[in-house]
Amino acid sequence: MGRGESMRAGVFLSIVALSAASPAGPALAADDSAAARRAAHVESRFFPRPATMEAQIRFWRSVFATYSVNQVVLHDALHLDKVYKVLDFRRYLDEGMSEREVDELRRIETDLELARIRATLLRLHGLGPQIDRDALSPEERAVFDLHKDDRAVDRFLAAADTKRLRSQRGLRERFAEGIRVGRRYFPHMERIFREEGLPIELTRLPLIESCFNVRANSKVGAAGVWQFMPSTGRLYLRVDDVLDERRDPLLSTRAAAAYLRRLHDALDTWPLAITAYNHGPRGVARAVQEAATTDIGVIVRQYSGPAFGFASRNFYAEFLAALDVERDWRKHFGDLEPLPAWNARMQTLPRAVDVDTAARLASVDRDELVALNPALGDALARGRRPIPRGTRLWLPAAGADGFEDRLLALAEPAPRVVAAAARTRASSRRRRAATHRVRAGQTLSHVAKRHGVSVARLRAANGLKRTDRLRIGQVLKIPGAQKTAM
Repeated sequence: MGRGESMRAGVFLSIVALSAASPAGPALAADDSAAARRAAHVESRFFPRPATMEAQIRFWRSVFATYSVNQVVLHDALHLDKVYKVLDFRRYLDEGMSEREVDELRRIETDLELARIRATLLRLHGLGPQIDRDALSPEERAVFDLHKDDRAVDRFLAAADTKRLRSQRGLRERFAEGIRVGRRYFPHMERIFREEGLPIELTRLPLIESCFNVRANSKVGAAGVWQFMPSTGRLYLRVDDVLDERRDPLLSTRAAAAYLRRLHDALDTWPLAITAYNHGPRGVARAVQEAATTDIGVIVRQYSGPAFGFASRNFYAEFLAALDVERDWRKHFGDLEPLPAWNARMQTLPRAVDVDTAARLASVDRDELVALNPALGDALARGRRPIPRGTRLWLPAAGADGFEDRLLALAEPAPRVVAAAARTRASSRRRRAATHRVRAGQTLSHVAKRHGVSVARLRAANGLKRTDRLRIGQVLKIPGAQKTAM
């Protein structure tokens, strides 16, 4: 086995182990040229820019900083420098159409225009290899010129494939808002990444994952600014119906740093680790093995493995484009009204407390406390359930001093009331859940206590021996339950 083969096999084996345990530039002043040069040096060392990806990077810079959310770019999905047309719907809003009406018009016009482009490509293909450019219509000539650098006989037919014709909405307004929100958190996120020994440029990944929308949810269940899937988030955070720490920008940043370090340890380069953040570590390991290289430029250009589609091929280019745009944000967006500086301190609750009481003890109103803590589930935020003991709660700095003493000084409920409440909660849990998926750090006794059953009954219901250990992700049957809740 040669050195290259050994490297690729090692990477693949590392990723297999990782997958078994898991499912998947700083802002600079415009005139700070010395800092800009230092940042560029760091980026070139950790985040190389293959020449073959420059067209992708330019495309995404335009999407982030030039094209409006009410513009649609019609382009070739393989060669992003081939832009057929930009549809502009901004005037319809100016003329009084509702956003819903404009959305419907945009969908219809985009589909029609893509069909027209495809028909033009097929007409050009039908003209054969010897095309008289002067005999073409202006529309045909424009499409012909886009492909003049391609000498393949079937270039127009290939470009007419529905997988090659793609539309992309601009993101200028959303990206500007993402930078505005992100600048509130960047100093704290950078501190976390420095503590973890990671490049601070990685803190800009949420710009392309969520545009720093704290409430972002994807169709497949990812949540928060880092868009963690539930299974991956549970490796580092509490993720359930009560608390979802994926939604906390700073708690999830610590988790993201740990996960990115893990990806980098397995794949050995930041371009691959960043791509794996989107595509999954196992898929990137397969790409490295099949392409016989760790060069992201070669992999993006040549690899066509399962599920390695448009998003995966472009994720690293999007990251580099985001660094460019964020570094020069004033040039692209002018002055952005800053959010108030993040001035909160974390308190791990020594006992359960309802949100109204916590707000009173922190000398803040409930809405502000809830805004500081997006991880709180709806029942906690509305006061229908107490915030559990051990919750990591953000408090305004002004109200954090003495908070724990004030909380512990509260009168304890009568023992009979506490016991009755505990029985009610245990009964509710038994009715609600017939199964339990094991998370990191949980033991059989922890699960049994949570669901109000004995360890012996739980072990018997699942055929477990005393020496058996629980696995992360293992699903346990809860004896006496009526309804399944994973």
